Amino acid sequence: MNRWTMVVVLGLLSSAALAAPKPCAELKQEIEVTIQAAGVPSYTLEIVSNDEVHDQSMVVGSCDNGTKKIIYQKNG
Repeated sequence: MNRWTMVVVLGLLSSAALAAPKPCAELKQEIEVTIQAAGVPSYTLEIVSNDEVHDQSMVVGSCDNGTKKIIYQKNG
């Protein structure tokens, strides 16, 4: 799967997350399932506070009523 397709998939997940606030652990698990289904071999998902986000393009979800973000980084 190419990078742009993955960005679109993750973007759709993040927009859905904004529509219905979820606990961070639940949303992170849903995103992990999608990434694994796309066949990404090595990646990192991290839950951080809004203040810790340095690159908005890495954000794939918002949780805990918008107080935290889930950031994605493909490894390797």
